Amino acid sequence: MTKPHFYITTAISYANAGPHIGHAYEAIGADVMARFKRLDGYDVYFVTGTDEHGQKVEKSAKAAGKKPQEFVDEIAALFSGMCDSLDVSYDQFIRTTADFHKKASQAIWQKMEANGDIYLNKYAGWYSTRDERFYTEDELTTQPDGKKISTETKTEVEWMEEESYFFRLSAYTDKLLKLYESQPDFIQPDFRKNEVVSFVKQGLRDLSISRTTFDWGVPVPGNDKHIMYVWVDALTNYISALGYPDENAERFRKYWPCDVHLIGKDIIRFHAVYWPAFLMSAGIPLPKRVFGHGFLLTAGEKMSKSLGNVIAPKDLIEKYGVDQARYVLMREATFGQDGDISYDLMTARINAELANNLGNLVQRTLSMVAKNCEGKVPQPGILEDADKELLQKAGQEMLVAVRGEFERLQYSRAIEVFISVASAANLYIDAQAPWKLKKTDPARMATVLYVLAEVIRNLGLIIQPFTPTAAQKILDQVAVAADARDFSFIGEAHALKAGTQLPAPSGAFPRVVDESAEAKTA
Repeated sequence: MTKPHFYITTAISYANAGPHIGHAYEAIGADVMARFKRLDGYDVYFVTGTDEHGQKVEKSAKAAGKKPQEFVDEIAALFSGMCDSLDVSYDQFIRTTADFHKKASQAIWQKMEANGDIYLNKYAGWYSTRDERFYTEDELTTQPDGKKISTETKTEVEWMEEESYFFRLSAYTDKLLKLYESQPDFIQPDFRKNEVVSFVKQGLRDLSISRTTFDWGVPVPGNDKHIMYVWVDALTNYISALGYPDENAERFRKYWPCDVHLIGKDIIRFHAVYWPAFLMSAGIPLPKRVFGHGFLLTAGEKMSKSLGNVIAPKDLIEKYGVDQARYVLMREATFGQDGDISYDLMTARINAELANNLGNLVQRTLSMVAKNCEGKVPQPGILEDADKELLQKAGQEMLVAVRGEFERLQYSRAIEVFISVASAANLYIDAQAPWKLKKTDPARMATVLYVLAEVIRNLGLIIQPFTPTAAQKILDQVAVAADARDFSFIGEAHALKAGTQLPAPSGAFPRVVDESAEAKTA
């Protein structure tokens, strides 16, 4: 049976500096979805990588005393290293300096040009090197010192006049509005869609798409004096990764159009306005969905070195471990909105939900099995209503609910579903009191412990996208075969075989000890 295909991408990271917590947040967000879909029966392709061209990169390389290629080689290694350290299961790490990508960028340019959508003219306007973006007067504010900055990003702009190629973006105003209406889920969350629709309804201006004042980029085909606007180059990675311009390439035929472009809210316009317009012009099918996630804040403010509130990915890993870092980043904020995080909040969340709830459920159940059932899967008897109710909650009911939240990329709500199952199982233990049943009704004790082991098996399966290593450890402890760990086994009746020898139980989620807090109370 052929599996359905699923293609997910992150916004490739701009290679002018190393990774920060926002990059980790996005990479984990895409990875959680990729892992979920694989476990749910899909043939998944997951692409991330680095955008390595543009004036900003060229300037950063010069400031570092390095040639641009040497500079981006080092930065790309930092980003791929971050992904690897966070157990991000990408299928391809693309770099826009790769020759195959440059050829793809020139090919889509030629398609747009052949369609009559590219013309040569002169450009005069305000440009932000940091944002790689032109701004209109109504998007700027003047500082007391006379300098102009973007009202949106607070970055300084400079007046620029040069010969430039333009893309006829103005010709796509109505086509884009028709897209948003006919494909309601194209931009998500809905409030991001509303922002984009409002912007497009004001009328679009033609877009300057080449530069002549620097040379670190993809040359415009037929005119090497011009370098492509970095966003034409960068956005093309989503199809160059699949083999474009060969539209008969196996990956392109299997995975395009993309199911989800996962991006930060600050680049929604590039992905939801420019990108579909470029694709329409080039005659390439459009992606299915662009999802703009929010920012992670501390005390309501964006993280910055100057404020001293930066939380680095490596610091999270060192403090909590990889699985816990992945979990807490997906848990603390509603995906799609800005979210406030701090070490205190994250420590409390990990201890309450992973250590005290889920981890405690696994540890105390399997310890009782080891002590009272010779370390073997117990033999269940006739199930009572309480047993059936818990098994139902932890089976297909849980999977359907989690699947629904994943369709909306609501990861924190998906977590709430399975954490509520763990809570219900802990209440079940307290109500059934198997330690008492050992003396009064050993057969009933065995049934209760069997039900709990089955719940643990289902929980181990469903948490795999979030905490892959800990999930495997839990599944190992209930002797789940390697080929029985996808979601088709969730809720399967009597999946655990009575009498199977189990390994000695060991903790999957240790408590986090906040040494600084302990020092304060000492």
